[in-house]
Amino acid sequence: MGGKFAYPDLYEETPDTLTTLYEFDTFNLVWDHAMGIDNGSYGRDHGIAYIGNNATLILDRNGWEVLEEKNSKQKVSKPLAKVSDNGVDKHWVNFIQAVRSRKTDNLHCPIEAGAHVATVAQMGNITFRSGQKLVWDKAAEKFYRR
Repeated sequence: MGGKFAYPDLYEETPDTLTTLYEFDTFNLVWDHAMGIDNGSYGRDHGIAYIGNNATLILDRNGWEVLEEKNSKQKVSKPLAKVSDNGVDKHWVNFIQAVRSRKTDNLHCPIEAGAHVATVAQMGNITFRSGQKLVWDKAAEKFYRR
């Protein structure tokens, strides 16, 4: 669910605000974004959270932090660990090196990983625009309605 709420008259077709629930065989994934909001989940304007039984691991380009569940019997709390760089520059440098060498083996992250992430992101956009719950058939690489 979502829509164009922050900039409704902008030419873009994808929603600027979107929450998508992905149901995989062994876990669920929630994609949530809202353009124009600087204070998102966990007080951050971007990032990812892995929510477990005992704690939540939060990552963004500034570092990572583990937030312990209140009733957790295992003490895992860690303060924000700052990073010296955001990692994006290293990805660009590695990509340029691989292009210049013409060797995909030089990539630190395989192209297939990026393709997989892009596919999952577009699944949310396509499902939103269809207005229906869709199921992805990986083998056939197409959706069907449940």
